[in-house]
Amino acid sequence: MATQQMMEGKVVVVTGAGGGIGRDIALLMAASGARVVVNDVGASLGGEGHSAGPAQKVVEEIAALGAQAVANTDSVADATGARRIVQTALDSFGRIDCVVNNAGILRDRFFHKMSDEEWDAVLKVHLYGSYNVSRAAAEHFKTQGSGAYVHMTSTSGLIGNLAQANYSAAKLGIAGLSKSIALDLARAGVRSNCIAPFAWSRMISSIKVDSDEQAARVEKIKQMTPAKIAPLAVYLASDAASDVNGQIFAVRNNELFLISQPRPVRSVHRGEGWTPESIAEHGMPALKGSFHPLEVSADVFSWDPV
Repeated sequence: MATQQMMEGKVVVVTGAGGGIGRDIALLMAASGARVVVNDVGASLGGEGHSAGPAQKVVEEIAALGAQAVANTDSVADATGARRIVQTALDSFGRIDCVVNNAGILRDRFFHKMSDEEWDAVLKVHLYGSYNVSRAAAEHFKTQGSGAYVHMTSTSGLIGNLAQANYSAAKLGIAGLSKSIALDLARAGVRSNCIAPFAWSRMISSIKVDSDEQAARVEKIKQMTPAKIAPLAVYLASDAASDVNGQIFAVRNNELFLISQPRPVRSVHRGEGWTPESIAEHGMPALKGSFHPLEVSADVFSWDPV
């Protein structure tokens, strides 16, 4: 199946598509034959402000490719806004075939210093946003007996990262949401998968550089452009991925990963049951050999991107 035909006739909503990963996904979807709803509120990285400019600029870039797109500036954090995003696809192109839940903001803070507002704002855009847009599209997908969801998760949630309790909780929640959607809608021919992207974008451009070694590392990270994420998103949205459902992938420059999902790794049994004391003496020592170390994403992905 040639790339330019892979999304022929399909209509795709991409949230947070005014820049970064979302923009590159929208552009490749269009180049692959899709008609695209480019959603972006035009906010700052922290979620402040509102501008129609970024979404409209991407629509113009898609038009320059000879493809069709429309802009939408509703917020995914609001259920009514999410319904309007999906309705934009129906009003403009008569159908909807894929939702790419990419919109996001950051409010990084160590947990003991995090405010309620910082917690709520990130959960609202990432987790509620993914739910809201997915839910708005679900009835249409079920009725037509087809549809695909592509959600952006993160190794911050899947593995861990410092000062990102809000973001990590939201992103791990998205993995659970995606699996539930996959289970609930599989019989209707609807699929749901996640991508954990590694990419140099506005979201990680705030990394502090205070040594030559760090500067060299950042240069390597910059090779991980948002454009490297887009091919997997297009594939997962297409009929070529009809047998791929409920999975979590990661993309890191030219590397593709399938990410494990929680399963039992070791067990211990005591016929008479457990007491707190026997857990301390027997149960926990038996399980400790399989404990996961307290790692962050960079500890697990410890090599430079290739």
